[in-house]
Amino acid sequence: MNREKVVIRTSIISILANIALAGFKAFVGLLANSIAIISDAVNNLSDALSSIITIVGTKLAGKKPDKEHPYGHGRIEYMTSLVVSAIVLYAGITALIESVKKIINPGEVDYSTVTLVILIAAIIVKFALGIYVKKKGKDVNSDSLVASGSDAFNDAILSISVLASAIIYMLFNISLEAYVGVILSCFIIKTGIDLVKESVDNILGVRIESSLARGIKKEVLKEKEVHGAYDLVLHNYGPDTYLGSIHIEVADTLTVADVDKISRSISKNIKEKFGVILHTIGVYSVNTRDKKVMKIQKDIRDIVFSHKGILQMHGFYIDEQEKSISFDIIIDFAVENREEVYREIYDEVQEKYKDYQISITLDVDMSD
Repeated sequence: MNREKVVIRTSIISILANIALAGFKAFVGLLANSIAIISDAVNNLSDALSSIITIVGTKLAGKKPDKEHPYGHGRIEYMTSLVVSAIVLYAGITALIESVKKIINPGEVDYSTVTLVILIAAIIVKFALGIYVKKKGKDVNSDSLVASGSDAFNDAILSISVLASAIIYMLFNISLEAYVGVILSCFIIKTGIDLVKESVDNILGVRIESSLARGIKKEVLKEKEVHGAYDLVLHNYGPDTYLGSIHIEVADTLTVADVDKISRSISKNIKEKFGVILHTIGVYSVNTRDKKVMKIQKDIRDIVFSHKGILQMHGFYIDEQEKSISFDIIIDFAVENREEVYREIYDEVQEKYKDYQISITLDVDMSD
């Protein structure tokens, strides 16, 4: 399945549907003098513009890597998402201003049966469009399409509120359409803010999805010589481009050739199963030849986990020749003073094992 073609084709369908809906709603809104229907039309128009920008972003993101951009251009999709967010926000603020003006200076509205028919048709089209776009987005792992599909569902729900206000006016002669316009505007603004947050998060870098992180580590642990998998770091260079690294624990009896074979096998399996390139596989050596070492490890583990907020301890190794003990710990971000906890653990371990040089690395909680 060609991801780019699916995204573009689905976006074009969305554009045509939204332009048609925006045109019908704007026409009916002007005839009925309804700010709620006109706001709904503006929302459809901003959706169409968003889809156009999605197409442009997808085409640019699909450019091949070059000397200046060896990781490709996939992150352009996140930049275009930020532009879409700004458009949605602008549309929502503009609609809110017009709705407030309508509340201050109300005018006569003129709903008709044709108005109701067009609104009902628009609701049906939006629900169908939402189902279609969201499904295609999940099929090709496109956050933009999934978001567009969800937005279409929200639009349909908002259009129901416009329809309800029209019916109330026709039955009871009570005009709520300006207030409905305010509600519509607030929903549009909230959508814009959510899109901005998502786009900024993607540009800054966010935590690896839990299912992906756990899946990769589970696959790594299938290698019979691997005792543990830690410190998984993935860098996202677009929706389908992940490069990263991981540390594995292996016995101190293995040769370099053994470790090289394991590393190559892991890299191959992870690429085939998850499409993730692990360009670096670090190694923690595990003591396997000394029961005394195992006792020390248990004692130190008890010290470490006696402190609140400890998520993990790994990479434990003792070098008896150098008289050194080294290991890594991960402290929860929720702990207010992580450095202070780290220092307490260090001092306690050093006090218990004064004859050893203690080296503790404070790792970052990057993945589950």
